[in-house]
Amino acid sequence: MLADQLEYVVGVDPHRDTHALAIVDVRTGGVVFEASVEASSIGYARALELARGQAPGRRSFAIEGAGSFGAGLSRFLSGQGERVLEVGRLRRERRSGGKNDALDAIRAARSVLAESRAAEPRAGGEREALRALMAAREGAVNARRAALCQLRALLITTPESLRSELRPLTRAQLLRRLGSVRPDRRRDVELRGTLRALRALARRVRQLTSEERELAGEIAPIPASSGQTIRYRLDRGGDRRLNRALHMILVTRRR
Repeated sequence: MLADQLEYVVGVDPHRDTHALAIVDVRTGGVVFEASVEASSIGYARALELARGQAPGRRSFAIEGAGSFGAGLSRFLSGQGERVLEVGRLRRERRSGGKNDALDAIRAARSVLAESRAAEPRAGGEREALRALMAAREGAVNARRAALCQLRALLITTPESLRSELRPLTRAQLLRRLGSVRPDRRRDVELRGTLRALRALARRVRQLTSEERELAGEIAPIPASSGQTIRYRLDRGGDRRLNRALHMILVTRRR
C-alpha cells in the first residue's frame, strides 16, 4: 500500500491562477497544513518549500489533473526529484460532500492512501510533442470539415447561373475557382455577397488543408527496424488515442 511507503501526502487542487495545497499525515490521516500558491514558477518553488518544511521525510504530491492545470507544477516537482502521483477527477466525492479548493486538495491527498499503487504523470518529451501536434491537427481537420459543410450548403442556394457554372468542377477545381473570384466586379448585390462568402470559405478550406498537412508531416510512426529491415510499428504502450493517430498515419500513407 502507498500508505506504508509514505509519511506525508501533499494534495493539490490546481487551477489556472492558483493551486490549493493540503498536507496530510499518513499515520493519522489528519491535515497538517493548508496553503495556496500562485500557478507560476515562483508559486511552484513556494509549494516545494512549504512541503519540505511541513512534510519532512517520505512524501509524495498527489495532484488532481496533473496533465491539465497541474502540468506545470508536476514538471517542476519531478525535475526537483519529488514523487508525483496523478489523481483522477474527484466527481463522486464532490457530489457527496462540500466543494471548495481546500477540501479538494485534502481529498486528492487522501484518495491515494487507500491505493496499492497510483499513476504517475505521463512523461513529456516526444509523447507530449505528439499529443500537441495531434490536438492541433484534429482542430484543423474539424474546422476544415465545418467549412466544407458551409460551402456545400451555400452552393445549394446560389443563383442558378453560378450553380451551373460550378457544378461540373471537382472539389480541387472548385476551391481554386472560388478562391480566385473577384466579387467586386459583379453588379448584382445578391451574387456579389454570395461570391464573397464562397471565396472566404474556399480560402479557409485551402488554408486549413495546408495547415493539416504541415502538422501531419511532423507526426511520424515509431521506428522498429532490425538489421537491414526498415519498418515502423504502432506504439503498443496502451495510449489508445496515440495508437489511433499512428494507425491513421499508416493507413493514409499506404493509400
